[in-house]
Amino acid sequence: MSKKHPIISVTGSSGAGTTTIKNTFDQIFRREKITAVSIEGDAFHRFDRAAMKAELARRTEAGDHTFSHFSIEANELERLEQVFRHYGQTGTGQTRHYVHDDREAEKYGTPPGQFTAWEDFAPGSDLLFYEGLHGAVRSDGIDIAGQADLKIGVVPVINLEWIQKIHRDKASRGYSTEAVTDVILRRMHAYVHVICPQFTETDINFQRVPVVDTSDPFIARWIPTADESLVVIRFKNPRGIDFPYLTSMIQGSWMSRANSIVIPGPKLDLAMQLILTPMILRLVNESKRA
Repeated sequence: MSKKHPIISVTGSSGAGTTTIKNTFDQIFRREKITAVSIEGDAFHRFDRAAMKAELARRTEAGDHTFSHFSIEANELERLEQVFRHYGQTGTGQTRHYVHDDREAEKYGTPPGQFTAWEDFAPGSDLLFYEGLHGAVRSDGIDIAGQADLKIGVVPVINLEWIQKIHRDKASRGYSTEAVTDVILRRMHAYVHVICPQFTETDINFQRVPVVDTSDPFIARWIPTADESLVVIRFKNPRGIDFPYLTSMIQGSWMSRANSIVIPGPKLDLAMQLILTPMILRLVNESKRA
């Protein structure tokens, strides 16, 4: 970690609320006039879409039914750690984009399912912001967690995670329920061994919990809304956190443990603004002093 060039890492699944968190960070950066460079976890996939399909087929043929984008070996995590480390030391680095669809293809001039070329970060940034699946990995000689100054975890409870994926893949990709189920089963090994351990490394976790029945995610007709959810916010180190202030400012919130508060789902953006703004400002002020 470097006080001169701070790094914020958001780790979680795309259906867990990472879009909300990214938007909230963008609002904070804009309001506080903070210049951030952003990198996406998808940029560090090891394979493009066609190569990943071929690799999945090869591994399945060899009897490996656990390989997925969640897996360490499916990603260039050594390079991601190097980017974090280099930015912390110099404030510079490189990233690229994985092009998901035709809209992004038009934006980046690269066909869907492929990567853009690696490019240097814009100069003069105040901090580095990462959002993806592997921003707090500490495993197999890789220590990405050790390079980040503020680590945020975003994850729904497991049945809600599955409901979101089933609905997203069926609606936007035309998958059948059976095909999505196969993907879920393939990902479970890495989910347990790669994704879950990261949430013990994060400084703050935001976990969305539905308050409606999600017992069988494979027959759920719709995704629980924010109004049908609570969010559990856990602080790894609660020292210095003003819980009475937070619970007074966030209507309907309460403390469930000495390091945790529970808030109504629609209050997530407000809670993040209240909690994260002073932390980000502290990082930036320390970097300027350094």
